[in-house]
Amino acid sequence: MSNEYEDSIPGPQKTSEGSGNAGESAKENKEQEPYIGDQAAEIENVSQVDSFVSFDDMNLPDPLLRGIYAYGFEKPSAIQQLAIVPCCHGKDVIAQAQSGTGKTATFAISILHQIDTSKKECQALVLAPTRELATQIQKVFLALGDYMNAECMACIGGTNVQSNIAKLAAGMHIVVGTPGRVFDMIGRKALNTEYIKIFVLDEADEMLSRGFKDQIYDVFRQLNHDVLQVVLLSATMPPDVLDVTTKFMVNPIRILVKKEELSLEGIKQFYVNVEKEEWKFDTLCDLYETLTITQAVIFCNTRRKVMWLHESMTKRDFTVSSMHGDMEQKDRDIIMKEFRSGSSRVLITTDLLARGIDVQQISLVINYDLPSNRENYIHRIGRGGRFGRKGVAINFVTQEDIRALKELTEFYNTEIAEMPMNVADLI
Repeated sequence: MSNEYEDSIPGPQKTSEGSGNAGESAKENKEQEPYIGDQAAEIENVSQVDSFVSFDDMNLPDPLLRGIYAYGFEKPSAIQQLAIVPCCHGKDVIAQAQSGTGKTATFAISILHQIDTSKKECQALVLAPTRELATQIQKVFLALGDYMNAECMACIGGTNVQSNIAKLAAGMHIVVGTPGRVFDMIGRKALNTEYIKIFVLDEADEMLSRGFKDQIYDVFRQLNHDVLQVVLLSATMPPDVLDVTTKFMVNPIRILVKKEELSLEGIKQFYVNVEKEEWKFDTLCDLYETLTITQAVIFCNTRRKVMWLHESMTKRDFTVSSMHGDMEQKDRDIIMKEFRSGSSRVLITTDLLARGIDVQQISLVINYDLPSNRENYIHRIGRGGRFGRKGVAINFVTQEDIRALKELTEFYNTEIAEMPMNVADLI
């Protein structure tokens, strides 16, 4: 597991609703249902899922609707049309949609609909793979719940433990956190799990397939399974992750899309054949003025490469910022704040930033390195063109990358064309 993420801790399996052996009920469900792999095209249990084309039709309370419209939403996205209402009704839900389509708001709205803000106990727990994503989710909760007086905190590593304990003692309706710190707060009796009735795993493929499984089970073991609703959301849902979900979900409604439908509309994808690794840097420098037309994110595969590229561009008098998992949390927060405000225009980072960080102004993403895990490609380029806006993705390709580029186009059933000379006009 990459050190970009929190460390893992061994853990348990879900006991079935009511009583019985761990995971027994869920395993029986698995035998009764047809297996759904990564080619699943339809909505499972489709009779239970209606589509709602307006937030007004979802029977949401007025204070929540005010928060939704104040946040800037006008109408629900495809995943919101299908998934919000089943989540509001307390169903176990596996929801899949591409990056930038409003998955966070899907579970945030359904949680805010269900919690009782007159009670000061934690009623919903959301786990995310990175500190930045957890903080982003917290901001969405606070914005959408602004007219409900909903209290939500980010419970993440790299922050003061005593401060976390004090906030929890004051009473939080919703806790969003990374698995390590959340489990630590439970162990210290600071986070009371007795009243938690909704458990959400955001970016479930990342959480479950990259070393978080045991840690999540440790948290899950502390929850009241008799009343618990489980919701998983992600842009990709490989078969092994679907298999894992059977251990702690009961008769989930599965809202899945084909992987070939995951390619992002509104994002023009290009490649530059740089031929050799050492020629990437000059190519990037030639593109610098194009980068600063808007805001750009440059992805590298390693922290060492991020640091080297930042240093090399700075020596050439190019203004860039960078972020990676070895940095102190306070430094990461400052860089993200500068980037969100627009005072920093070019950010070099690892896949730490590839999932869930929504910076509205990004319209250019450069893959200095093609992602080593092809599942991450969609998360990276999803930083541009958020929620229907236009964006451009440029991939630097060496001779060794030609095959990997071909596999990406086949995997996502998409076209990645050679970059035109007038790329600046497309941003």
